[in-house]
Formats: sequence, structure tokens, C-alpha cells
Amino acid sequence: MGDGPVAFVVLILGATTVGLAILLEVLVAPPMWLQLAIWTPVILGGSILLLRVFKAWLVAQQFRHRALGSVASR
Repeated sequence: MGDGPVAFVVLILGATTVGLAILLEVLVAPPMWLQLAIWTPVILGGSILLLRVFKAWLVAQQFRHRALGSVASR
């Protein structure tokens, strides 16, 4: 399977989180400890949930398109 799902999760979650953190900073300007208290669980929880979804989706796409590579030919 490789690192395909991880790359998707890092790029999507990272861009979303950074955008929302900047927006929160500009609109509300909370203290740094509050920023850490908000975004740390979002990043950890989001990465765990999204990784499961993207890995399942990529495995389903491989199965659907019969793209299992050399494993299927053995």
C-alpha cells in the first residue's frame, strides 16, 4: 500500500488546519496556549480519522480497478 494515504492526509489536514488557525488568529487573537489546546486534538484526531478513511478508499479503488500489482500475480 505504501505511503499514499499518509501523503493525502498530511496535505489536506495540514492545509485545512493552518488556514483555520490563521483565520482564528486574525479574527479572535487567542493566547498561544489556547491555540495549542484547540489545534493539537484537531490534528491528532483528524489524522487518525482521515487516515482510516483514505486508506480504505485507496484499497477499495485498487480492488475496483484490479490494480493489485505483483501481489495478485503470485
